[in-house]
Amino acid sequence: MSDDSGNIKVSDGMVVDLDYTLKVDNEVVDTSEGRQPIKFIQGQGYIIEGLEKELYGMKAGEDKQVVIPPERGYGMVNEEAILDVPKDEFPEEIPLQQGTELKVETQEGETMDARITSVAPDSVRLDFNHPLAGKELHFSVKVNEIREATAEEIAHGHVHGQGGHSH
Repeated sequence: MSDDSGNIKVSDGMVVDLDYTLKVDNEVVDTSEGRQPIKFIQGQGYIIEGLEKELYGMKAGEDKQVVIPPERGYGMVNEEAILDVPKDEFPEEIPLQQGTELKVETQEGETMDARITSVAPDSVRLDFNHPLAGKELHFSVKVNEIREATAEEIAHGHVHGQGGHSH
């Protein structure tokens, strides 16, 4: 028996076609349901490290429930990434209310994502942590398909083409 197509397992350099649902605090925060599955090259850090580790050795058609602690997901909450900024530094078009997400340019010209977590009379508290920092991530995943990445895909670090075919 030389046909081992049924025995291909998720490993580095394989293109994985994955359906997933992510729940945090029992709420669905992200899912491929009703959309396209994600396709990525295993081992390239396209998905969070904790989930990538859990996929190794899975076969096509297999599904799995995975719980990832914050330190292997989006990290712990970094208190230093929470800042109070004077209100007069905000452009007028930004709604100063809790939950507003905005992009902030640093003095070095980098753009960072931030969320307003609270608004005081003369300042606004911005949180630069990932919204899922400090959260336990509950994934339910299903590997639909696994194939070897082409040399070109590996060179570019991502999957090419519609439906995963390279052109």
